[in-house]
Amino acid sequence: MTWTAPQIKRREFPAAAGEREMLQGWLDFHRDTLLAKCAGLTPDQLVRTSAPPSTLTLLGLVRHMALVERSWFRERFAGEALEDLYDLERNFDADFDDAEPAGAQTDFATFRAEVDAADATVRDRGLDETFEHREGTLNLRWIYVHMIEEYARHNGHADLLRERIDGATGD
Repeated sequence: MTWTAPQIKRREFPAAAGEREMLQGWLDFHRDTLLAKCAGLTPDQLVRTSAPPSTLTLLGLVRHMALVERSWFRERFAGEALEDLYDLERNFDADFDDAEPAGAQTDFATFRAEVDAADATVRDRGLDETFEHREGTLNLRWIYVHMIEEYARHNGHADLLRERIDGATGD
């Protein structure tokens, strides 16, 4: 049996909550949304460039967001020294460009592992905790807002890609 991207039960975002719960809830909602846009597709469909002339694919988005999760939460905020997920030295866009059908299941597992690791890294950290970055001093709150924005933008891409692959639409 051929692997397909798993069905996702998207978590609901909190309607009224404290700041941390609200930020985490919206981030989880957008993480789930990306995976929901991929649900039921085969590896070949996940790497289909369905909106020419763009070379963007759904699997490329999953790989990219795994990298972004790792980069912001673990490497930049927590200062962890981690091996690269992809060969970005060879190709700055390897997360997007090197997506292959044979690696789809592994790439989904990597995404989930990076999300879990990111959440574990910041679970007991305060939103006002800071770190230095080229933009200056940033805090964990900034990362949450940035990640929600990053997912929202890419989920818009995923909407279009999915509709072009099999006609599926949704929120």
